[in-house]
Amino acid sequence: MITALIFDFDGLILETEVPEFLAWQEIYERYGQRFELEAWLPYIGIGPTSNPFDPLRELERRLGRSFSLEERESLRLSRRERCRQLLEGQPVAEGVLDYLETAQRLGLRLGVASSSSRRWVVGHLERLGLHSRFQCICCGDDVQVTKPDPAVYLAVLSCLGVRAEEAIALEDSPNGVRAARRAGIFCVAIPSVLTRHAPFSDEATPDLQLETLSALSLEELLQRVDALRASKQR
Repeated sequence: MITALIFDFDGLILETEVPEFLAWQEIYERYGQRFELEAWLPYIGIGPTSNPFDPLRELERRLGRSFSLEERESLRLSRRERCRQLLEGQPVAEGVLDYLETAQRLGLRLGVASSSSRRWVVGHLERLGLHSRFQCICCGDDVQVTKPDPAVYLAVLSCLGVRAEEAIALEDSPNGVRAARRAGIFCVAIPSVLTRHAPFSDEATPDLQLETLSALSLEELLQRVDALRASKQR
């Protein structure tokens, strides 16, 4: 029986990934370079602290020179400010509020499992008026290793007091799907504007994939999960 719903944050609750990508694109354009989506896609969902790909280092490599400490800090501040501007007024992703309201009505426990920092996730959830909806929020700085490692999901399961088979994970990226599946959680993928271009295959193959959360109500999703599990047991 499903007793908990665990949400990813970036690209799932709030479309933060496009603003970040656009902000980096604009920085690259200043130097006559192109920031390709193909370079960024494999690292979506990993989180900044564990991400081996540094866009500034890549830009330095292409330019054949190193930025000074002052230049690096200026560019990072510029990117952060531009990202903030692009995020202003960004609504909660389609279907999320309906899922939260239905989950609460059904008595499901709610959690967030994100590779991003707690300051980033909690700050946005508070701004959106959603923070109090969740009984447990686990972020990248709460675990030693972020997605695709399952640590953040295992931490949320422990916090909520539920077993993996009692939860559903909602994810937008292949790295997030890998993390949820490695934790043994039934995973539903709802690709974002960016991650719909990424391959959801092999270990990143979700148990179910939807175009948007509104494509299937939570009650219908729960019925679908029960049906899929029943068919596998035959």
